[in-house]
Amino acid sequence: FFGGSTGVIYRQFSVTIVSAMALSVLVAIVFTPALCATMLKPVEKGHDIGEGGMFSGFFGWFNRMFDRNTRRYESAVGGILKRSLRFIAIYLAIVVVLGFLFVRMPTSFLPEEDQGVMFNQIMLPAGATQERTLEVLKKVEKHFLEDEKDTVKALFTVAGFSFGGSGQNMGIGFVNLKSWDERTGPGMGVKAIAGRAMGAFSQIREAMVFAFVPPAVIELGTSNGFNVQLQDRSGLGHTALVAARNQFLGMAAQDKRLVGVRPNGQDDTPEYRLEVDHAKAGALGVSVADINDTLATAWGGSYVNDFIDRGRIKKVYVQSDASARMTPEDMDKWFVRNDKGEMVPFSAFATAKWTYGSPRLERYNGQSSIEILGQAAPGLSSGEAMTAVEEIMAKLPAGIGYEWSGTSFEERRSGSQAPALYALSLLVVFLCLAALYESWSVPFAVMLVVPLGVLGALLAATGRGLSNDIYFQVGLLATIGLSSKNAILIVEFAKAEMEAGKDLITATLTAVRMRLRPILMTSLAFGLGVLPLAISTGAGSGSQNAIGTGVLGGTIAATVLGIFFVPLFYVVIKRIFKDKPVQPGNHVAAAPEERT
Repeated sequence: FFGGSTGVIYRQFSVTIVSAMALSVLVAIVFTPALCATMLKPVEKGHDIGEGGMFSGFFGWFNRMFDRNTRRYESAVGGILKRSLRFIAIYLAIVVVLGFLFVRMPTSFLPEEDQGVMFNQIMLPAGATQERTLEVLKKVEKHFLEDEKDTVKALFTVAGFSFGGSGQNMGIGFVNLKSWDERTGPGMGVKAIAGRAMGAFSQIREAMVFAFVPPAVIELGTSNGFNVQLQDRSGLGHTALVAARNQFLGMAAQDKRLVGVRPNGQDDTPEYRLEVDHAKAGALGVSVADINDTLATAWGGSYVNDFIDRGRIKKVYVQSDASARMTPEDMDKWFVRNDKGEMVPFSAFATAKWTYGSPRLERYNGQSSIEILGQAAPGLSSGEAMTAVEEIMAKLPAGIGYEWSGTSFEERRSGSQAPALYALSLLVVFLCLAALYESWSVPFAVMLVVPLGVLGALLAATGRGLSNDIYFQVGLLATIGLSSKNAILIVEFAKAEMEAGKDLITATLTAVRMRLRPILMTSLAFGLGVLPLAISTGAGSGSQNAIGTGVLGGTIAATVLGIFFVPLFYVVIKRIFKDKPVQPGNHVAAAPEERT
């Protein structure tokens, strides 16, 4: 139901989960009964656990211990039902704490991933020569190949190009790290390596050098962190836009929540501006197209044709010799052919002068813009960094605006979609339960357990320093389903016991006693299933940790707290919404008795 990259991720998980659930249901209702009838045999005399059989040792002790704890649990639930108002107050306090934690939890779009690579961007002052750029690149290479030799496998640097543009003062480096198996020690992750590199590069005074990690989804940008477009929305001009950029960079440098804030482009550089007097050119019979063609051919080169050289096709380009395009005075040596076939010098219709301006004009959504990149300070999330950026942007002059782009745009978009996603999930669960129980009140006894599971997910994620990203939100959806499933196991049997003629309290206590073992078994199996995700390392571990930690924490909380609160919810709901009593003999079949 959602667009963009957020919708793609949600659809991938939804298809995976729905497919697995459909297969699970098929196995449960078709193959499991047949397997039970085939594999389960009557217990022969002397082989029963309680009759001194070969398994009577450990399993007999386990069952006796479990039965004792089950009776204690049933007694505890009975005490809670007698003090329902007190425990309802405790539940409301839990909900308040949940809301506080959810609002305070850091947000982000995707968790940072160690993909085994990182980038470096080098930018020298405008007009710097390529020789100076190469000297800086040598210092970058020395740091990685000597100081980081235990973590770096290979390094490739390029002068004259970067993600911010091309020029003699620009450079870029690509770092290939060693395998994750060789970087298991502390401080050997890509984020720690990038942090040490930034510390070392801060000593390079002649250039700005940045080390950054690519985003988890490489198609959404070139670096992690935030990506914002500073825009001139009132036609203030390039000079005003640059002044606003410098003001923003100055304030960002003073904000401790931000690091590595930089413009992703080139500063204004000296330019040699050629101004054509169109009236003189027209009087001399020289067209603008001929002027452009001459300049393009002389200074940039023009493709003419192909020729065959030793069996291979090669291209022919025409361009002036280097000695004829080295100084501004060389411009006066060039001529343009007019419509009469005469050669007219440039000096006859054009003048030239040195100016200062941007080598690259950028526009975003039709408005002049400057791209700014940066990261959150260590220990903070990208959402907190974006909040800091928005606070600084509010202090810029009128007429200067901004728009998020790349992963930052997707993060803001996913954050606005999350409430609708949760609401839709809860609505679907509620409607399914209402159809199952043929009641609009009983489903509330199931739905009220959801905050307990969400609280466990939040506590687990917060304890590990994780943020509220897309993968954590997927884990929350799984937690909602698991919490509701455990509650259904109790509510379903309690409802059946009441239909069999038992009173509300007796039916509820019977249900909690009968369904404790299935609840613990399914929760234990589910928790052990997601445990590898929560403790995974290496490639893709960021997303796996986000899902596994949230689901594991939610499973534990929904199980430990849910088995006590679900009976309370059911009793309170049934007391508020009283049903017409069912007489014995006019009811559906009672729930099956379990052996104890």
